[in-house]
Amino acid sequence: MSKFDTDLFVIGAGSGGVRAARIASGHGARVMVAEESRIGGTCVIRGCVPKKLLVYASRFPHAFEDAVGFGFSEVKPDFSWERLRDRVEAEVTRLSGLYRKGLESSAVAIREERAVICGPHEVRLASGETVSAGTILIATGGRPSRQGSVIGAELAIVSDDVFHLPRLPRRMIILGAGYIALEFASVFSGLGTKVDLVHRGDAVLRGFDEDLRKNAAHALAARNVKFHFARSFVKIEALADGARRVHLQNGETLDGEVVLIATGRLPNTEGLGLGHAGVALGDKGQVKVDAQSRSNVASIYAIGDVTDRLQLTPVAIREGHAFADSVFGNKPWTVDHTTVPSAVFITPEIGTVGLTQAAACERHAAVDVYVADFRPMLATLSGRDERTFMKLLVDAQTDKVLGLHICGEGAAEMVQLAAIAIKMDATKTDFDRTIALHPTAAEEIVTMKAPVARLRREH
Repeated sequence: MSKFDTDLFVIGAGSGGVRAARIASGHGARVMVAEESRIGGTCVIRGCVPKKLLVYASRFPHAFEDAVGFGFSEVKPDFSWERLRDRVEAEVTRLSGLYRKGLESSAVAIREERAVICGPHEVRLASGETVSAGTILIATGGRPSRQGSVIGAELAIVSDDVFHLPRLPRRMIILGAGYIALEFASVFSGLGTKVDLVHRGDAVLRGFDEDLRKNAAHALAARNVKFHFARSFVKIEALADGARRVHLQNGETLDGEVVLIATGRLPNTEGLGLGHAGVALGDKGQVKVDAQSRSNVASIYAIGDVTDRLQLTPVAIREGHAFADSVFGNKPWTVDHTTVPSAVFITPEIGTVGLTQAAACERHAAVDVYVADFRPMLATLSGRDERTFMKLLVDAQTDKVLGLHICGEGAAEMVQLAAIAIKMDATKTDFDRTIALHPTAAEEIVTMKAPVARLRREH
């Protein structure tokens, strides 16, 4: 009989924590999970899923416009933000219920309350109950940063709040230029909101391939998003009519009904009691872990965004699975965090996998750059000024494909499939040997014949 109340205690019932709990239980472990919010975590409740539903909605106005070029009469359909918001919430609730059923069917004990760590093997629940556990897994994810240095920051909303807006704002001001800021700028602009985007830098999507960054900014500008680069917030004030006025550091002011601060996310470790157990944290508050997701305390592990490795839901799920197999299933394995595909769901969207051009040139002495830049077939009749951009990066010495970057309709779907080949170390010759599927945008990936640049490092 174990001296502990449970073999595994998971703090956080998001995608990663739920996967870890279910797999560990399947290996015979006694598992308990605590969640202070709603089961499903950021992705299901206030992230990927509801965001993608809003993205779909934001594309319908353009689809109605494009249809005229294909012989349909012009229509101006009514739109109800309230109806969309409530239907998205209903879908989120349904999915949360499925996550709950998954835990229950796996015999995982659920505690819907906050849990904090009291020691290497002890957790205290908000109700006062104390639970001892052989192993503790921290899967609390991240939270939006509110930019506390901005006067009046409490007058702004963060990404969590977007899905509960009482009405569609006529004008929105967004601070930030990462993927979350850009996605919501694209969504609300598509739905008819006038969007001003403020960024202290001079380009969007830091860390992405430079050509994708340029294409993203161009795509959003074409959708009427107004950029204010080399600017930052100083103060937000409430106006008499309920609107917000943003003061920029250069003296400019911007007025809007809603101000969204989207300047990144922080690991959700505040108040978890990690200090009581001696768990080491990084400079952002993230739990420092090794390749096995183990912290410096042998009995405490962490997965997902709370570790600040790769802030992507599928990565958290994979880490949770690896943890459970390794610790409770006698099947040790670790997660490979390289060559992970990702997307930015603006319109048209971005899909990317592998090295950026800058990183490729830094790591490889000879890089060939292949580019396709064309007007998609849909735009030929719709008349929309839209292009699809693709870039393939190849190691000229080994012929290995190093990266693929796409901006255009269906980019995420194309990159997901191409990521399989790139993960398998496919070469440019392998791509060339693949017969194109015509007429598709994706065929351009296997028909790029001559490099537009041959980049060579000087010795």
